[in-house]
This record gives sequence, C-alpha cells and structure tokens, in this order.
Amino acid sequence: MNISVSESQLICEAKICGCLDNKRVVYGFFEPVHSLCIDKKQLILSQIQACRNLLKYTTDKLELRMVEKEIDELNAL
Repeated sequence: MNISVSESQLICEAKICGCLDNKRVVYGFFEPVHSLCIDKKQLILSQIQACRNLLKYTTDKLELRMVEKEIDELNAL
C-alpha cells in the first residue's frame, strides 16, 4: 500500500531561538499520521515558506538578516 503526502498536508513552522550571540532558525514539522516519507524538495520548500512567514513577524534587524540568509541558503540547496 502506498501512502503519499500532498504539499498542503505538511506543516512547517520556523522559530528563532538561542542566546544573543548564538541565535538560529529552528523548524517544527507537523505531518499526518499516515505519511511514510517526505520528499527532500517538499521539505526544503516547506522550510522556505516557513521562513517567509517568519519574516512578516520579525522586527529586529539582526534577526531579519539571519532569516533572509537562511532563505538564501535553502534556495541554494
């Protein structure tokens, strides 16, 4: 039996965490119970979308640059 996950079912959330000197973007993934695997391309696209959503709520300039850098790195993959 093959069970697949459509793009709309994978939910990815990006957050900024860490100390002042060591901040980074971390991800939380929520997926359906029946999914068996997630395509790498789908995973990266979900991370990019989560970072774009995070940009809307980022007010600190350093954090803004950090999230933009993360998006650039994900696009390079």
